Amino acid sequence: MQKKPNILLIAIDSIRADHMSCYGYERLTTPHIDRFATEGILFERTYSAHIPTTPAYASMLTGMDCFNTQVVALRHKGGLRTEVKTMAEIMSDQGYNTTCVGFTGNPSSRGFDTYLDYEGWGSWNEGRSPKAQNLNDVTMPELDRLVADDKPFFMMLRHMDPHAPYLPPAPYERMFYHGNETDPDNKSMEPVMNFKPFRDFFASWMPPGISDKDYVIAQYDGAIAYMDAAIASIFEALNTHGIMDDTIVVINGDHGETLYDHECWFDHHGMYDNVLYVPLIIRYPSKLPQGKRVTGFNQHKDLLPTILELAEIDEADIDFPSDLRFNGESLTKLISGEEASFESEFYITECTWMRKHGWRTPEWKLMIALEPDFHFKPEIELYNLVHDPEENVNLAEQEPEMVELLRTRMNAFIVKREEETGLPNPMLDQGDWHGHEGVGAFTSSQQAYDTLHIGDPTQAAKLQSESREESSEAEETETD
Repeated sequence: MQKKPNILLIAIDSIRADHMSCYGYERLTTPHIDRFATEGILFERTYSAHIPTTPAYASMLTGMDCFNTQVVALRHKGGLRTEVKTMAEIMSDQGYNTTCVGFTGNPSSRGFDTYLDYEGWGSWNEGRSPKAQNLNDVTMPELDRLVADDKPFFMMLRHMDPHAPYLPPAPYERMFYHGNETDPDNKSMEPVMNFKPFRDFFASWMPPGISDKDYVIAQYDGAIAYMDAAIASIFEALNTHGIMDDTIVVINGDHGETLYDHECWFDHHGMYDNVLYVPLIIRYPSKLPQGKRVTGFNQHKDLLPTILELAEIDEADIDFPSDLRFNGESLTKLISGEEASFESEFYITECTWMRKHGWRTPEWKLMIALEPDFHFKPEIELYNLVHDPEENVNLAEQEPEMVELLRTRMNAFIVKREEETGLPNPMLDQGDWHGHEGVGAFTSSQQAYDTLHIGDPTQAAKLQSESREESSEAEETETD
């Protein structure tokens, strides 16, 4: 009997597709991934519908939307619903060895045989942060172990280089910047360092006296380039073992990064396209053509059904614990041209530092705040994505009819999914989603601004990696 293909999921935290050279970025940030893309399929319109990390991975690793996972918040309380099956659980049932690197404590990380961690944060005082090499140091021995076994493997790697703190080692820290990052005549970082909720965190890893926003953006790009080089070592290991072509290799991002845009400084909250738009590249030469770019819309929920089809695992052979099935569908339909696109308009959510939901179409985006946010933004935002792709001109007041049309479509979708699942929209019942027990929903932007705060990389790491049951404890150490 022919051995099933191995599966390697390279999941990159906080990576903007539009900052990768294979997606058209002017800087050569991803030369090795660019070459990898020429050997597989690059999807040009993959979106993370549910922001940030926790709900994004919930969809990626279950093939389901937020109505089935009931996960929308970064600080999700409790585990993943028992009625939902994770990719690791499915692959284990199918006879795979499963290993997860750098993804402990997330609800959708349930079911791996082996969990390994690495140092993926850092600070200015600690010096440059070799996150990707730290990951490789853990991954390579484990990869050797998995290859030596007779069983196929599913390995997931969670790369953290594009996630703040951006501290790429030399020479990547100056690869895309030549100048004086502390020039006193440059005032571009003043609003960033005056933003009270985040300023202590920024000060912990940005250079003292930082004044030039372009330096910080160059650190982000340098971190991507550094990670790209480290990923090349993983490709080489697969080639050396002679299993590269026998492995379904996926590169996917959980969400993007705001950088300097929309005053959501160097983070990944909000629902602007800089956060929603993510890369997806799949290589598996025995089943997929090489060098193809697919233009149809797709989302995280489509990844798992795609991998299962490529691995020839029939959905009927999966022992689901309930009658739930995938909301996503296999992307092979887009690759073959059987379908031009999946849903081109879809429900979007964000519950990180703000709680909002909305509706995105190819032409319009509607965003509605479910409570006041700490950026003092209007309750309703409407953008024409054709004429204003960077989403700079809010048309909500000028286009009230379009606001109502999109709101109606969104609400109809919510009702439909609530009826199909028998479950409420999880965005509407999040309690103390912000981690401050007993506060409830914010009643004003000023209250949100005065309450929310992130102090240092250690605290940030807790928000990302501690178990969800302990997330409220992580917040107790935050102070103004």
